[in-house]
Amino acid sequence: MNKYEIDMCRGPLAGKILLFAVPLMATYILQLLFNAADLVVIGHFSHHRSLAAIGATMNLNSLAINVFCGLAIGSNIIVARAFGEKRPDLMKKAVPTTMLLALAGGILLMIAGLFAAKPILQWMKTPEEILPLSCIYIRICFCAIPFIMLYNFGCAILRAVGDTRRPLYFLIAAGIVNVGLNLIFVLIFKLDVAGVALATASSHLIAASLICRTLLKCRENYALSLKHLVFDRKIFTEILQLGVPAAVQSSGFALSNIIIQSAINTFGPAAIAGTTAALGLEGFVYVGSFSYHQTALSFVAQNLGGGKFKRILSSLGWCYLWGVLSCGVIGIGCYLAGESLLGAFSNDPEVIAWGFLRMKMLFVAYMLCPLMDVSSGGLRSLGYSLTAMTVTLIGACGFRIWYVKVILPRRPTMETLLVSYPVSWALVAVVSFAILLYAYRKLLCRRCGIATPWLLLQPGVTRGMRYLVNPK
Repeated sequence: MNKYEIDMCRGPLAGKILLFAVPLMATYILQLLFNAADLVVIGHFSHHRSLAAIGATMNLNSLAINVFCGLAIGSNIIVARAFGEKRPDLMKKAVPTTMLLALAGGILLMIAGLFAAKPILQWMKTPEEILPLSCIYIRICFCAIPFIMLYNFGCAILRAVGDTRRPLYFLIAAGIVNVGLNLIFVLIFKLDVAGVALATASSHLIAASLICRTLLKCRENYALSLKHLVFDRKIFTEILQLGVPAAVQSSGFALSNIIIQSAINTFGPAAIAGTTAALGLEGFVYVGSFSYHQTALSFVAQNLGGGKFKRILSSLGWCYLWGVLSCGVIGIGCYLAGESLLGAFSNDPEVIAWGFLRMKMLFVAYMLCPLMDVSSGGLRSLGYSLTAMTVTLIGACGFRIWYVKVILPRRPTMETLLVSYPVSWALVAVVSFAILLYAYRKLLCRRCGIATPWLLLQPGVTRGMRYLVNPK
């Protein structure tokens, strides 16, 4: 193994999980800082309508990216299982298939987005005064989607073998370029939202180039060879089976957020700008949930491939613990410094007031998110991706849409609207955890040839299971 890889099937779990997750958290935090820099530059050197124009597109942009980034989860699981099973032949098929899928999917999504951007923004009730700026911003962002796909799918391959450090280094380089170009395009060339979008697209190009160069130059089994660039239909089918439900789930989240954004838009440009600023900070709180969701995916998949069943449960336990602690500490810290942090985005008191309201309603409640996301990641790695999707779509996305259509009209306030988030997180967390325990028991049953998981309740069978997962 090289110095970047992590063998998740052996050794103490707590330290390895932190070694994997901390660079991943740093990567996500840096990405948010660079994105926040976009908003800070626009918020201080342009009219608040420009900030609102970017905010009105954020959920649409997430929806477009999540359609294919969810498929990267399928690639992550397949490569991680192959790594745990010591199957280099499978890895050499999975990597080129993954990258070809990323490139083709990114191009298709870019073309679709360029044509559909304006009608969707109009459907979202984007105010006419910011609609032209929103269209300019989102169309330039859509042109960068092939680069975003290549970077995310490449990162999924590296995460599968435990490498979360090199993506961090690549993001640092790309982010520095992003901030520099932001200042040049907005302050010197006065390009406003177009300048921010061009800077972001350029940074995505750099990140994608670095990740592809790494896969082409490395000598490990997950190397990408242009001479043997084959598209394996079986691997593609497996990626779809695991990744499509994740993509649909992510898109469902984004769609429900678009509907909520449509409701926020009715409160006016100041509310849009304020919630956009809070959303820029909100990602820092979510970092614990996102990072340990990704950690659970890789650790569970590798240990499943290696037959280390006891380590599956232990890995999930550590991910729950670290995820809740991370979200709690960051959420409370951001809330206590809320008004000062929001002041970095805008000097308008009305904008700050709207942003602080969102922080008050959501930031501490984010401790519920890891309970939902880690369970979802565990279910996917165990092969229950469709189940995880169904639970989340019904419990979170469906609930939010119902809430906006039925509950919000009875009391049309921002507080009423924002309550839908923590309630949906709690619902999905409880159901997902119960199904995850059942799926784990069923896995052990298949291993021992037992017909039904409910037989695990019998004392003799339970002792046999203990020996299976932890033989003396």
